[in-house]
Amino acid sequence: MDRREFLKRLGLGTAAGAAVLAGCKTSSSSSGEDEVLDGHGTMTYRVNPNTGDSVSLLGFGMMRLPVVAGGTERDHPDSPIDQDMVNRQVDYALEHGVNYFDTSPAYCRGLSERATGIALERHPRKSYFIATKLSNFSPDTWSRKASIAIFENSLKELRTDYVDYLLMHGIGMPPGGDEGMKAFYGRYIDNGILDWLVEQKNKGRIRNLGFSYHGDIRVFDMLLKWHDEGRYHWDFAQIELNYLDWDYANEINPRNTDASYLYAELHRRGIPAVIMEPLLGGRLANQPANIMQRMQRQEPQSSAARWAMRFAGTPEGVLSVLSGMTYLEHLKENVETYSPLRPLNDEENALLMTLAQDIYELKSVPCTACNYCMPCPYGIDIPGNFAHYNRSISDDKMPSHNPLQSDFQKQKREYLIDYDRRVPKLRQADHCIGCGECLSHCPQGIKIPDELKRINDFVEYLKQN
Repeated sequence: MDRREFLKRLGLGTAAGAAVLAGCKTSSSSSGEDEVLDGHGTMTYRVNPNTGDSVSLLGFGMMRLPVVAGGTERDHPDSPIDQDMVNRQVDYALEHGVNYFDTSPAYCRGLSERATGIALERHPRKSYFIATKLSNFSPDTWSRKASIAIFENSLKELRTDYVDYLLMHGIGMPPGGDEGMKAFYGRYIDNGILDWLVEQKNKGRIRNLGFSYHGDIRVFDMLLKWHDEGRYHWDFAQIELNYLDWDYANEINPRNTDASYLYAELHRRGIPAVIMEPLLGGRLANQPANIMQRMQRQEPQSSAARWAMRFAGTPEGVLSVLSGMTYLEHLKENVETYSPLRPLNDEENALLMTLAQDIYELKSVPCTACNYCMPCPYGIDIPGNFAHYNRSISDDKMPSHNPLQSDFQKQKREYLIDYDRRVPKLRQADHCIGCGECLSHCPQGIKIPDELKRINDFVEYLKQN
């Protein structure tokens, strides 16, 4: 039985079924006259059934930390992390009930764990939960010795003697074919590292053991089969879930899996889900005017980001929703959204399912700006090129393919000027030679050289007309 057939047999293949599967609570229908109570209470917490941990529904993703020059490392690759700002953000988060902090040896050019450890060490160890990952992506780290060294270094950088939540990072990568399964066995089974991680859990150096999933669905299904058989017990799992990926992840990219399936498989086993990419790298926080108008007709006070965060936090069994928050204002808004959470009602969920279909039809690049593809050996700002293209779509500023259309010249000029302003010329799509170095690093399975060529072809078309 394939995944779609599985959902159909449950009666959950439709938008209405999605609301049932997500465990959406029924509440009174909201309208423009209703008062939004976000931020008028305390943080919503979920209890981990394995340990009894009371975990904040909002988790702080430490993958897009601010740098001294402003913005993130993507904006200024050579600028150091702004530790003072990270400290301020962590302090604010803890003061407002956030207690789950997610990092990795792979984030922020390998410096996220260090910055996270410095910020958290200033607070009592029992006041927060640290989640980090065994990010042994490169084959030269697949040996038992190298993988153990990564874990030990994480403890050193995080300034702790145990990790609350340890994930095997990105199981199923690289996506497609037999490579996902081959990589998983090379990283965790053939070297005995998974059994070693279980030993560390028994010693108390890992309190919860789980995995984050990208790519090959067969690896995900195999790990859950092992859970059913008692071979390994997963205390939690991290999946990508948002209202666009709920039913359209596989349509957007055949290598991805719909969040409705991933969530259902975890939920029926009682495995807590940690959610990543609730805003799809910020894409769902910036919507075209016509979509925003429909959201605001339902609730004028709410932003697009707040709608997406409420969707991600509503399903039963979701332990925490991660957001990579570079700016303090983003942290404040997300804290408000979950203080307390207002679960989506059926009407609101149906609206987002309808909007998801409309967003899917826009055909933007499914990039989440995770930066795993960076640095490009030829200096291309891959996420920056995709972000500009997607932003032009979401802001309804994409020039027409018809040069005779009345506003073509105006939109063409604005598009090209904005492209040069946001992406330096030496880092634009035309410098891609199609080497494919980036392909195996993309958790979304994006055919990056093809998409860069598509963007460059469009730019050349605009310049010639």
